[in-house]
Amino acid sequence: MSTKPATETRTIDRQLPSSAALLNTSPTLTLIAALLGFALITLDASVVNVALPSIGATLGGGMSGLQWVVDAYTLAFAALMLSTGAFSDRAGASRAYGIGITVFTLASVACGLAPSLPVLVGARAVQGVAAAVVLPASLALVRQAYADAAQRARAVALWAAGGSVAVALGPVAGGALTTVWDWRGIFFINVPLGAVALALLVRAPRSERRPAPLDLPGQLTAIVALTAVTFAVIEGGGTGLAALAVAVVAALGFLRVEARQTHPVVPLGLFRSRSVTVAVAAGAACSVAFYGVVFLFSLFFQQVQGRSALYAGLMFLPMTGLIAVTNIAAGKLAGRFGPRLPMLLGQSLAAVGLLILLDVDSSTPPVLVALLLVPMALGCALTIPPLTAAMMDAVPSDRAGLAAGVLNSARQVAGGLAIAVFGSLVSGDFESGLRVSLALSAVLLVVTAGATWGLRAAR
Repeated sequence: MSTKPATETRTIDRQLPSSAALLNTSPTLTLIAALLGFALITLDASVVNVALPSIGATLGGGMSGLQWVVDAYTLAFAALMLSTGAFSDRAGASRAYGIGITVFTLASVACGLAPSLPVLVGARAVQGVAAAVVLPASLALVRQAYADAAQRARAVALWAAGGSVAVALGPVAGGALTTVWDWRGIFFINVPLGAVALALLVRAPRSERRPAPLDLPGQLTAIVALTAVTFAVIEGGGTGLAALAVAVVAALGFLRVEARQTHPVVPLGLFRSRSVTVAVAAGAACSVAFYGVVFLFSLFFQQVQGRSALYAGLMFLPMTGLIAVTNIAAGKLAGRFGPRLPMLLGQSLAAVGLLILLDVDSSTPPVLVALLLVPMALGCALTIPPLTAAMMDAVPSDRAGLAAGVLNSARQVAGGLAIAVFGSLVSGDFESGLRVSLALSAVLLVVTAGATWGLRAAR
């Protein structure tokens, strides 16, 4: 699974730099700068999971606090991504990228220095906002740096591969930094990397500013709805019920706004296509499974089996190390047989992998657990590239970037909500909650596999 955001985001083709400008810039350095920024924001979506027990021991907050450490980043990232493609166009990709990396780096310092859990959660939210700006801007930088279509395609492929590598390294890097340094190290390490990205940005061509409409009412109602429903799931009780009511009102307001907007952040008409609906649902189900499993087993290895953060991170290496290779194989299968077959195979394999994990308990050898995690990860990795292709094929070319942004946001939101729900389930009896969470994830994948099966009739 490419647990990064989808490899295309909302962006408008820009006028290529003049030949004189290109002489003073380096496409390779621009690509490295864009890839480094993309890898940073992708890494931060998963690197924190393994450090959660250490964060909890230092700052307290219980399970709900640890859920917010992850979800504050994920939800801000997902919700703001609906509009940051337009912001990148209006500000210019190079300016937007510079702003995003600067804010992300400063927020990382704030995370590392956080004296309390609320401060850490707030800084994580700022990181998520910055990450949402960096993603579309980094892709736009790559596209403008290469005039030749073939070279540009290879560069975009390398950019996407950087995200896959970051996903694979996330748990291991988080475990290593937490063990050798401290949990604060997973944030401080972003500072030199962010500085390098900004230094390389100097060699990137200045980007044209392009007019792009912003749907502020739609964006604001989406943020309120997503934040409120996550708060309701994590906090529960009377406060949770009030938050749920706010979420319902905000969601209805969002639908009303989007139906009337000339340039909505989520064009509801996209979902008239069954292929689009199935692709979004399948992508969300895979994110629930993948992000949920990484979150749950990061806690399982440390809190249930008493292993170190480094040991826990290494246990994810078999499942994450094969993601990039499987993504490539999935692309080839989709090219030969169409997206439906690899999507079916992937979702089925992931569902079976989740069911296999139901037998895991505190006495299961960690190395065996690590191997049992592989089928789920491979299934998700087999599903995401073809479902992205299916969605792109189902929309007009002028809406491809927008559709990819919607898909990417849906996947991130699903991952954030999975952590909120699963964290609540395991807050009591961990092993019982773990099994319920795995079963729910498997059911979602079975349902979306059935919808994928129906795509043949839809065509």
